[in-house]
Amino acid sequence: MALDLESRFPRINLGFWPSPIHPLRRLSNELGIEVWAKRDDVSSGLAFGGNKVRKLEWLAADAVAQGCDTPVSIGNIQSNHTRQVAAVAAVLGMRCRLVQEEWTRWEDPVYDKVGNILLSRLMGAETLLEGEGYSTAVKKTWERALEQVRREGGKPYAIPAGASDHPLGGLGYANFADEIAAQEAQMRIFFDTVVTATCTGSTQAGMIVGFAAQERERRLIGIDTAANESMTRAAVTRIARATAELVGLKRAISDNAIEIDPRFAGPDYGLPDDATIAAIRKAASLEAMLTDPVYEGKSMAGLIAMARRGEILSGSKVLYVHLGGAPALNAYHKAFA
Repeated sequence: MALDLESRFPRINLGFWPSPIHPLRRLSNELGIEVWAKRDDVSSGLAFGGNKVRKLEWLAADAVAQGCDTPVSIGNIQSNHTRQVAAVAAVLGMRCRLVQEEWTRWEDPVYDKVGNILLSRLMGAETLLEGEGYSTAVKKTWERALEQVRREGGKPYAIPAGASDHPLGGLGYANFADEIAAQEAQMRIFFDTVVTATCTGSTQAGMIVGFAAQERERRLIGIDTAANESMTRAAVTRIARATAELVGLKRAISDNAIEIDPRFAGPDYGLPDDATIAAIRKAASLEAMLTDPVYEGKSMAGLIAMARRGEILSGSKVLYVHLGGAPALNAYHKAFA
């Protein structure tokens, strides 16, 4: 049963959908499982794209309907999310204010000058470098930025970190599940295992809801990238259940439906370990697929490790969901020295 969200909720189409699915043949041969990639990194259209564009399409429609003129969001200095908020604001002709906190202790004098934050500035966003520490909680720095826009006479639209803890935050990836099902029917394939990075929650939460509405069950593995499994699990659970209620899902979201693996998160949010770096090199050298040290390198490390340990069975058809993030690579150049 498709959720048919596009006929029920306003949306501004900002990407090139459906994003392609293609086999990773060389990686598959090395791992002994059949791996395909769903490329949201290349099809999201705006400023190198990524998974947040899927979410922001629904928030953008809401912002326009409310007459807002300034999206205000928050993320790390090298946030993929804030870069995509800046892109959406530019396309809609809005101002944009971004709180760029220091969530990652990465010592490099160019860290706040290259990569994602450079692209946000090129697109006209005002970037406020203040605050620190990753958390899914509402931050005072973000609340101050919203109030500043109001005092200046603007009408802000509040977009939380990752576009996640927003009433509409789960719609993009619930709809994504319908997109995959349509592609599977066309390709005559079924992916019994889906691997995704998970952090602020709404990407995995949306998928959980979308897949729960389908007839065939599949395993969805969220690779925690926050180095805080309990925080990630709480966010995914909360958002999945809220989204299920919003879309009228006719089955409950059980705790068992929320699989989060904390083993590949590295030492902290935004900090890669040796396995992350090795996975980035592996995906690049075998498939010319670029992954990043914050998110996709960690989910790729998880996929590789689970395949090699036999935790993903050899007959599985695995879909690796590439959520973007490559623009941050330059900011982490020292990791590859």
